[in-house]
Amino acid sequence: MLIDQLDFAKMYQDHMQKAQRSRKEPEHWDKKAQKMAQTCANPHDPYLIHFRELMDFTDAETLLDVGCGPGSVCLNLANQLTSVIGIDYSQGMLDAARERANALNINNAQFEQLAWEDDWTHLPKVDIAIASRSTLVDDLKAALLKLNRQANLRVYTTHTVNPTFIDENIIHSIGREVVRLPTYIYAVNILHQMGINARVDFINSSDNSGFASVDAFVDSVNWSLKNLTTDEITKLHQYYAQQISSGKRIPYPSRNWAMVSWDVVDEASLTL
Repeated sequence: MLIDQLDFAKMYQDHMQKAQRSRKEPEHWDKKAQKMAQTCANPHDPYLIHFRELMDFTDAETLLDVGCGPGSVCLNLANQLTSVIGIDYSQGMLDAARERANALNINNAQFEQLAWEDDWTHLPKVDIAIASRSTLVDDLKAALLKLNRQANLRVYTTHTVNPTFIDENIIHSIGREVVRLPTYIYAVNILHQMGINARVDFINSSDNSGFASVDAFVDSVNWSLKNLTTDEITKLHQYYAQQISSGKRIPYPSRNWAMVSWDVVDEASLTL
């Protein structure tokens, strides 16, 4: 079979189903909103700095941030645009974003509770559409098309580089099966098959430190895997002790991202 005969959009959906990644309800993110407003929205965060550096703002005045969370990206860019819109399906995240906008005296930002699957037709078209760390959706092709449709000039998205959020050795240590998630490669190939030649840049984690305590380590693993059993927690304590006694540091999970971006293409010319 030749690569042109592959349906990458369908392959992505099949991969997501095999990964059995359940969609987190908005309430899950509501509980994380205030903490993420502190940890993910720091304007000095290397990820946010690099994201901004990779963007082209030529002739751009307006921006849409999809899956905006506590306004991590859109509020960081608001001062060089006429207006920004952030949408998220978590009301808690939107509340945090509004609080941050008020604290920063940003008056050109508005927020609305909308999910990827919702109807966006009432939203105004913008010059730039972004989706930062919010692209692990059920139907990636539909999501990419919505972004292209909503923007006049350019689209910027970031996707995972690694297929797991946790070191596979750690997953094996507690006896769980490793679930590998789709990566940015799908986005590049889906866009190519539609007739969009995307650019790819990488935003790599610069944090080389490790976990300060076993509790922080266990909490991090639970964030990714969810619902750790008592037995699994015991095994994680043993794994942590073995690594420390061997003089090894357990690094934070890799948070490397691929920025997949493109100049907007008229939908009539796309291969759908």
